[in-house]
Amino acid sequence: MKRRILTASPSRREFLYHSGMGLGAIALSGLLHQERARAGELAPRRGHHAAKAKSCIFLLMEGGPSHIDTFDPKSKLVDLHMTEFVKERNKFEASMNTGKRYFVRSPFEFRRAGQLGIEINAKLRNFADCVDDVCFYRGLQATSVNHPTALYHLNTGNRFGGDPAIGSWVTYGLGTENQNLPGFVVLPDLAYPQGGAGNWSNGFLPAHYQGTPLRSQGAPVLDMTPPEYVTQKQQETTLDYLGRLNKRHMQRHPGHAELAARIESYELAFRMQAEMPEAINLDAEPQETKALYGVGSDDSEVDSIGRRCLLARRLVERGVRFVQVIVSGWDSHDYIEKAHGTRLDSIDRPIAGLLKDLKRTGLLDETLVVWAGEFGRSPDNGIRGGGTAWGRDHNAPAMACWMAGGDAPRGQIVGATDETGRTAVEVVHPIQNMHVTLLHLLGLDDAKLTYFAQGRDKQLSQTGGELIRELVA
Repeated sequence: MKRRILTASPSRREFLYHSGMGLGAIALSGLLHQERARAGELAPRRGHHAAKAKSCIFLLMEGGPSHIDTFDPKSKLVDLHMTEFVKERNKFEASMNTGKRYFVRSPFEFRRAGQLGIEINAKLRNFADCVDDVCFYRGLQATSVNHPTALYHLNTGNRFGGDPAIGSWVTYGLGTENQNLPGFVVLPDLAYPQGGAGNWSNGFLPAHYQGTPLRSQGAPVLDMTPPEYVTQKQQETTLDYLGRLNKRHMQRHPGHAELAARIESYELAFRMQAEMPEAINLDAEPQETKALYGVGSDDSEVDSIGRRCLLARRLVERGVRFVQVIVSGWDSHDYIEKAHGTRLDSIDRPIAGLLKDLKRTGLLDETLVVWAGEFGRSPDNGIRGGGTAWGRDHNAPAMACWMAGGDAPRGQIVGATDETGRTAVEVVHPIQNMHVTLLHLLGLDDAKLTYFAQGRDKQLSQTGGELIRELVA
């Protein structure tokens, strides 16, 4: 019986690109693709090197939290408070206020925590117990002070969007260990972050790798249970028939990855009906665990963030590769004491609970936890109304970031900013190098994790980057 080989008509560019590979390499590539297709695009795969961390929980503080008021206090600002800020300002800072600007001290108190006595905001009472498991990085710099472009840059490596999110790259490189759940899950706030779903897009990668957002209120996933009049056998029959039609269409139009992704998404949705309800059922957790995260708190914000952090733990525990928890509300241009104070109160129990729970269950060693915003905030601001009404503007040259778990250092500070916190001055690296480092901590090499699109091999770092060796234990 003859086998009919179906091939897509390559473009001239694709033909020239592949012609240098040799027939043997082309044949091997085809066999590997078929094997991968049989196993599923999200089948678990080995990384490029050994790593402790098997999954990642990325805590995104949307709006730009102030490093000066959270994890990088500056005593010099007490002396400079209300003195005129006369240093050269960038274009964004100049456009924000045409009048005089002044240095402003932090309105918060700080406390020393952990064996090294690392200074953190005193409102983080629960998080203070976790400092010895955390590495604070003070040398990170962004390149944009516009929220959407800065978020796109942090999440995808491309300030203009359209590229795959870091969670998509991670699942592309490692697959996922649970074929009944998405490999990349996003837990947003009630409102999506600026830039919307582009922050968790699959970009030019196959659609299998797009982030799956779960709702922050009500049922995380709608229509998870089929109508009472539809039996499981009927669903299987319908999906089988739909699969045959789709595969027939694929044979007639080979090379259309979107259709293959659609078929697999239907199959995944069917499998999710069996496992997702149990995965998202927080009522199955002991009351002690829920209280640790602040679930059930009288403060609705604590309860909301606590539920998402607990859900993140339940998802990575079940083999989901990458989970992003988004907490908005950090854009404090005015009244930073009230605005940041409220945010700090709302994240303290949930994030501390997450770290403590991961540690006590043994998951912290194999789960990389990252906390970051899209940029930092400035040590100065025009005073609007006097008193404690001041806030801080956007600041790209210095930002707050920390990580815990896996092969990340513990109980350490890496890097430093200048005496006012305006710019990083020690172990200074751009976001692209942070991306290279996060991939490394998950067992992936940015230079090898590439995908041919738009005429060239592409990668998360865009044009390559270097490992921040101080962030690897």
